[in-house]
Amino acid sequence: MKLGDLADIVSSGPALHGEAIVAGITSDSRAVQPGFVFAALRGSKTDGMSFVANAVSRGAIAVIAPADADASTLTVPMFRAAEPRRALALAAARFYGRQPETMVAVTGTSGKTSVAAFVRQIWTHAGKPAASIGTTGVVAPGRAEYGSLTTPDPVELHRLLAELAAAGVTHAAMEASSHGLDQHRLDGVHLAAAAFTNLGRDHMDYHPTVESYHSAKMRLFTELMPRGGPAIIFADDPWSEATIAAARGAGLDVRTVGRKGGFLCLKRVEHERRRQRAEIEVDGVIHEIVLPLAGDFQIANAMVAAGLAMSTGIISATAMEALEHLQGAPGRLDLVGSTEAGAPVYVDYAHKPEALEHVLAAVRPFTTGRVVVVFGCGGDRDKGKRPIMGEIATRLADIVIITDDNPRSELPAAIREQILVAAPGAIEIGDRRRAIREAIAMLGAGDTLVIAGKGHEVGQTVGLDTHHFSDHEEARAALAESSR
Repeated sequence: MKLGDLADIVSSGPALHGEAIVAGITSDSRAVQPGFVFAALRGSKTDGMSFVANAVSRGAIAVIAPADADASTLTVPMFRAAEPRRALALAAARFYGRQPETMVAVTGTSGKTSVAAFVRQIWTHAGKPAASIGTTGVVAPGRAEYGSLTTPDPVELHRLLAELAAAGVTHAAMEASSHGLDQHRLDGVHLAAAAFTNLGRDHMDYHPTVESYHSAKMRLFTELMPRGGPAIIFADDPWSEATIAAARGAGLDVRTVGRKGGFLCLKRVEHERRRQRAEIEVDGVIHEIVLPLAGDFQIANAMVAAGLAMSTGIISATAMEALEHLQGAPGRLDLVGSTEAGAPVYVDYAHKPEALEHVLAAVRPFTTGRVVVVFGCGGDRDKGKRPIMGEIATRLADIVIITDDNPRSELPAAIREQILVAAPGAIEIGDRRRAIREAIAMLGAGDTLVIAGKGHEVGQTVGLDTHHFSDHEEARAALAESSR
């Protein structure tokens, strides 16, 4: 790519130097190499303009900057942009050039990881080389990498998409977080379809209101999807109507799924401990399927995924058949094992109110004894959700153990106290390892244990240090000890 190729992406910039070859793009001045374009982004804590001199000293040949940036002392061209983050994303898309032919994205508070993984599996079942990108990392043919961001930064994202396309991947599903959408990380991705799962309280440390949180997610439909494209929307959520209105207002082809769905309609479901029998109506035809996953929320996720797959060319019979072979995403109601008395132990990523409510409600139908839950809340995140989650746990579980999650810079005891305010009768065990062991030790026949909050994570952040910690490993170790 030549420097002049940025001309139609930015608001204004110099006409000179247009033939210079761009060697790379970054918003991290420490990553700049000779020939790079540096994007000086403004954040909540730092201003990228303060790093311009360092970027130029490392070899930057141009700077993408806010429209009001001062270029009087700059020795390289400055390209001003009304929205520098969007300019960075579009520049990255142009620089890397390729992406899988069929791209879809899913947004919502819960279920994004599962939907992306399920779409990949349905496509794979149909013979398409497919990938999924999200919280649990990147999964593609011959590739499985753990990740940490729901939606990668735009330079990393477009580099990854180009890699996948070069490796022969033709179909890719990705998660679209509210942060990622608000910060323009998905701009430049050519979407064939988009989906919405649900909306609940989350990221209130970033968004001032739930309405602004929803509005950020709606960028997927109102700004990133091409007019007339399919929008698959779960119809049974309190925020479904507002989402349908936003998608229709953007001129999209709205396709609803769920019990109230018009595209895919759930007619009946029978819950079993490790699977569900469901009847799904598609174009007037009832498909009877056995979904090998527990919980109403997994039926919802599977239907959204099927809607995305069908909207990108997979015939309904193939999509319905694929649902019977789905494997759950890591850390999403994972059955780790059972006690000698037969009590199942699950690990789940639920770290927000609605997700905790969904997972506890999911295990109740097949629990003849007590539902036991172990959970905590992360530090340096939305504090308002802590008592809400405490209330949900005590309302839906019979035994509640409050423990530490990732306290980060906060005092762990203070976080637990804020949960306990709304969790009368809960047991407080700060040490997560001990909390898991004591929970498993108290299980009897008919009981079910849910260890919630960390799911697939393999670390626990305390202060500035992250120590190795896996709920899966700890639960398996505790079960092994209990059987001796």
